[in-house]
Amino acid sequence: MPRTSSKNFQIWTNIARTASLLPIMITTSSPSSQPVRLQQRWTCRSRAASPAPLLPPPATGRRRRRRVAADSQKTVASLRVRAIAAESEQASPLPEPPPLLTEEEEEEEKMLANYVPVYVMLPLGVVTAENELEDAAGLRARLRRLRREAGVDGVMADVWWGIVEGAGPARYEWRAYRELFRVAQEEGLKVQAIMSFHACGGNVGDAVAIPLPRWVRDVGDADPDVYYTSPGGARNHEYLTIGVDNRPLFHGRTAIQLYADFMKSFRENMADFLDSGLIVDIEVGLGPAGELRYPSYPESQGWEFPGIGQFQCYDKYLEEDFRAAATEAGHPEWELPGDAAGEYNDTPEDTRFFAADGGTYLTEAGRFFLTWYSSKLLEHGDRVLDEANMAFLGCSLKLAAKVSGIHWWYRHPSHAAELAAGYYNVPGRDGYRPVARMLARHDGAVLNFTCAEMRDSEQPPEAMSSPERLVRQALSAAWREGVEAACENALSRHDRRGYNQMLLNARPNGVGPAGGGGAPPRRVAAVTYLRLSDELLTATNFRAFKAFVRKMHADQDCCPDTARYGRPMRPLERSGPEVAIERLLDATAPEPPYPFDGETDMSVGGGLAELIDWVFDKVEWIFC
Repeated sequence: MPRTSSKNFQIWTNIARTASLLPIMITTSSPSSQPVRLQQRWTCRSRAASPAPLLPPPATGRRRRRRVAADSQKTVASLRVRAIAAESEQASPLPEPPPLLTEEEEEEEKMLANYVPVYVMLPLGVVTAENELEDAAGLRARLRRLRREAGVDGVMADVWWGIVEGAGPARYEWRAYRELFRVAQEEGLKVQAIMSFHACGGNVGDAVAIPLPRWVRDVGDADPDVYYTSPGGARNHEYLTIGVDNRPLFHGRTAIQLYADFMKSFRENMADFLDSGLIVDIEVGLGPAGELRYPSYPESQGWEFPGIGQFQCYDKYLEEDFRAAATEAGHPEWELPGDAAGEYNDTPEDTRFFAADGGTYLTEAGRFFLTWYSSKLLEHGDRVLDEANMAFLGCSLKLAAKVSGIHWWYRHPSHAAELAAGYYNVPGRDGYRPVARMLARHDGAVLNFTCAEMRDSEQPPEAMSSPERLVRQALSAAWREGVEAACENALSRHDRRGYNQMLLNARPNGVGPAGGGGAPPRRVAAVTYLRLSDELLTATNFRAFKAFVRKMHADQDCCPDTARYGRPMRPLERSGPEVAIERLLDATAPEPPYPFDGETDMSVGGGLAELIDWVFDKVEWIFC
């Protein structure tokens, strides 16, 4: 029986009283005809009181006998009606009001409206390149600690294309991932599964090497232009260029068909986990590191923070596409930026393209290129998500896409690093809201944004960085387009200062309203913590992490029922009609971000708490 608050008890009482007083209209025929039928007239119309009926004159003789017979018939009919009415009432009892909530339970329900679920990203190599679950017993022990001691809601796991379809085209092997999901299920954890169509290795934090499938690389060996390419001709083997999205170069299949078939096979082979509600999110890989972007800042090619990176559109397929677009626009003479956009580790002012004063990005040709470059990325994301929507149609889950938090050079007028990655975000033009609008058509796919743990004050001044302003802009873009936002940390952090920043971004205006419970004005759909490690589980770090999870849960225990905190799972519906690129670009009109508080109201503590952590750490070191 559901519970209700004392405010709603009187409403339920009035409903029951009204139902008991509703008139029962009886249609009868002669006693020998069909049984009496009851008709309930549900009406809220009030009636005036009828005057008392006049008494009939006393009856005598034959008239009296007729009345006695008539009264006898009425009595029989009345008894039948009463019997049927009693039977009907017994069969369909009136609704009873749900039991009252205690004050403590009422407060719990209010605070659950502020609950943000926490997922922990599993190690990149939890399934090895040989398609085996790495140290299943050790993993189970660590997951058990996450669930029982920290109260986390679930885990996020990369499902590597290079592992599952490594044996050959359309030869999928899911055994290790089924074992992984079974362990998570047995430990009471939900799963966010990433369709990882990229290679692992070459990015910040990549601790293992998992390449694309061998047979895909064989195609790349014969035709290197299937990979993203830098102005100098360096090939990036992390992700297939979007220039081959619709080219049947892979044993008769296009890149989009490769991704679609992989997701369809995942659904078929994980049907039991999907049906049970274990898998709650499918994050669709859309580029390097699984993010919707170009591989503009690869460490494997010498990039270092805070270099601006380079445009990655110099494979023959994208070059051909650009020339066709420029010709159609009436400017066949326009060319790709080339050397004018500088090298990986340049600053904006080292280049002609990004210079604040008179840079090429401000010219008509520069604006045309940037619009084309960013639009190709939007179209790619839209195509892959459409296939994901069809693959998982009807499953009770949400689709999601990750957008990279490229915060360096955010305070430079050109936003050079963002432009190189494909986010056309400059003063007077919002580069993230078109992404959110694209996601909205796919049954409200979630926009997952990174660098939620970073503060402006932690960044070197020469990087002209502003992760705080960037996060506010990206999350506001999602909320304005009516899609859910989620966030995660970009780099591993174990300090309380980083946790507090994530708490602030998860609930920008604190628990609502005004700290008294109830739904806050805005909150993220989920937070993913990067990542599970032995370092996280050390005494001091795990103590701070447990406090972080508790505060994300608004000081409530772990709640496995997503509907109780406002995120009920429902079957995925078909994507809406395709949105023209012009309609997506309409969303570039800038609006100020929603206001964020200066600090979170659910802090895990500051300097004093960290001092206590340090003391505990030293005591444990001495005695243990």
